[in-house]
Amino acid sequence: MIIIAGLGNPGGKYEKNRHNIGFMAADEIARRWRFGPERAKFQSIVSEGLIDGTKVLLMKPQTYMNESGRAVGEAARFYKIKPSEIIVFHDEIDLAPGRFRMKTGGGAAGQNGIRSLISHLGADFRRARMGIGHPGEKELVMPHVLGDFHKAEQPWLDAMLQACADALPFAVAGDDERYQGEVMRLAPAPKFSPRQAARGEL
Repeated sequence: MIIIAGLGNPGGKYEKNRHNIGFMAADEIARRWRFGPERAKFQSIVSEGLIDGTKVLLMKPQTYMNESGRAVGEAARFYKIKPSEIIVFHDEIDLAPGRFRMKTGGGAAGQNGIRSLISHLGADFRRARMGIGHPGEKELVMPHVLGDFHKAEQPWLDAMLQACADALPFAVAGDDERYQGEVMRLAPAPKFSPRQAARGEL
């Protein structure tokens, strides 16, 4: 069994925020692989399914981003899941919009959800980093991540979400390098600067 957690903030006003791209990925995974009904458990909305014969617990923590580790840590302890069996989908401002990278271990790089997960799980869980771009100025980061995706960003966003779901068997099998490559093959990142994305100038 593995845990896949998509990070975001609960509630309608955050639903389309860049910060909620992890929730969006979880929803697409559940749709693509026909997971069971959602229910409340582990301070999260969870559903269960099979991906190429491997049981997966899909989580959307409802603790707000900054406390995501409480929810995922609770589930990991309950099922005795190792960090290497946990994949976390989250937004990454240090990657250009539409870029995708897998990473195991390391620091939080300013992502408070990842910081919380490190405090509850240690650093050695797997991160599916979904690029949303940097607005260019430090003081613009918060309104950028808590802002909704622009309409012009929807094509690459939809393509990346679908690719993350379609290629998932590689990640479930533990081949993160192959998974990363397949996601980027299915959904090549668009050619524009992060500042263009922040202004909606795609």
